[in-house]
Amino acid sequence: MTEDVADVEPVTRREHDASWSANLEKPRHVDDRDLVIDQARDAIAATAAGYHVNLVTHGDHGHPESYLWDELEATFDGIEVEYVDRCGCGGHVTRVHVESA
Repeated sequence: MTEDVADVEPVTRREHDASWSANLEKPRHVDDRDLVIDQARDAIAATAAGYHVNLVTHGDHGHPESYLWDELEATFDGIEVEYVDRCGCGGHVTRVHVESA
């Protein structure tokens, strides 16, 4: 990350044993793409096998395929990444399926 983010609330605090969404489009995320990538990784790591997490990213970063997907696929084996749609606020939703073991 480019800045000290000690004051940034994590997107997850526990393992999610159901499908869920991670909000990565808060004002702090707009200014720090590295934070988006780091917290997207954290969200996937906290998602139990057999479920998915929707990563909601700010529209100012552009389509997540251009900066996020390769990073996630390089970090994790056993995930499937798909684009869902733009949300009403202009952000983008990427769904990451965590495959069962």
